[in-house]
Amino acid sequence: MRGLVPFYRGLYILSNRQARRKAGTVGSRCGFCGTQSNSKQQPSFGLLFDIDGVLVRGRMPIPAAKKAFEKLVDSQGQFVVPLVFVTNAGNCLRQTKADQLSHILGVPITQDQVIMSHSPLRMFKKFHDKCVLVSGQGPVLEIAKNVGFKNVVSIDILRESYPLLDMVDHNRRPKLPSNPVGNLPKVEAVVLFGEPIRWETNLQLIVDVLLTNGNLSSVHKTQKMPHLPLLACNMDLMWMAEAHSPRFGHGTFLVCLENIYKKITGKDLKYEALMGKPSELTYHFAEYLIRSQAMQRQWKLPITSLYAIGDNLMTDIYGANLYNRYLDERVARKNPKAIAKMVAATGSTTAVPQEEEVDNMWESELALPSATSCKSVLVCTGVYNPKAEVPCDANHCIKETVFHGHRDFRFDPALVEPGHIVQDVAEAVDLIFEQEKFVPQ
Repeated sequence: MRGLVPFYRGLYILSNRQARRKAGTVGSRCGFCGTQSNSKQQPSFGLLFDIDGVLVRGRMPIPAAKKAFEKLVDSQGQFVVPLVFVTNAGNCLRQTKADQLSHILGVPITQDQVIMSHSPLRMFKKFHDKCVLVSGQGPVLEIAKNVGFKNVVSIDILRESYPLLDMVDHNRRPKLPSNPVGNLPKVEAVVLFGEPIRWETNLQLIVDVLLTNGNLSSVHKTQKMPHLPLLACNMDLMWMAEAHSPRFGHGTFLVCLENIYKKITGKDLKYEALMGKPSELTYHFAEYLIRSQAMQRQWKLPITSLYAIGDNLMTDIYGANLYNRYLDERVARKNPKAIAKMVAATGSTTAVPQEEEVDNMWESELALPSATSCKSVLVCTGVYNPKAEVPCDANHCIKETVFHGHRDFRFDPALVEPGHIVQDVAEAVDLIFEQEKFVPQ
């Protein structure tokens, strides 16, 4: 990632100068507003906030977060613009995350303003009646049922039913010879919510399910293709908590799973879908929620611009720019050349589903977007480090940049270039209000 720094350093300095100039004008016009009236300015834009590294570091709030949200609510405690929180976390329900955010920010947040990495699974109705194996941590069975799955098996249930399959930890091995317990239904799909606690157990049992086609009483069939459908949420290789350096995320777990599967079978692991940032699925869902909020508030102007605020080049910025590219090319996507351009940019047909499939699923569930642009805003309070060492030859280094995105997303320098760089989320809100000439009253 260091090879990208020179390109963004200039943007960072420029944005900071602009932010300082704007602070005097914007700061005096933002904050709490009067009572709602017909003459009040209505927004034509919506905000997408990342959480970790933008609003919090682990459990600690970032000071600028509360300041930012004081500018986003009026005197009645209502938001002056539609907004959603888009996180790649997947270890809790949306309502739980909404409650946490309400406590941190001091403003009421509803679950309809929160998108977890697993939220788009609601659209995959063809899997909701199948028996699915889920991996992750937290209340995974409750989460799965909350997004629509009716027949769910967890890794723990699978391990208890087949105790001889989990053998890495000697202390957890059966003390006496044992046979499979219970009569579990055949697993028909695998859903990965987020990084689990015992990686060795999860990796072993997921590979077992894939290589036995869901029948764990049988032996591995390494030549059988294709394997069971696999849906994964949250591709973050790393994320920012209280530690000085980023921590492993679910993307690291996926790297392990993909490489183990390929080492055993000689074939690439295939995904039915990848969700969470930077997947377009997540941004479609976010745009739908933004549009729904505007309708509920009876704002008449269509929401034509989205601003995505994040701290990670490879997820927040890549995802916002990828969705912006989709919005730019949506009308032309039936053109084979346009589709080929999208696939070439991402390197993945998984990342860019077939047009007919996309339209059928997204239009039936969410309707087509009203937004025509999605602009990216990078903050310096999380994963991104504006003080990283500058390479001597930037043009050479950018071609050799280590890509921290998922295997199925190709590195494209244009997709990791932020539209704006600011110090923190409060500066981001100031900048956006200025860009939109929006003056809360």
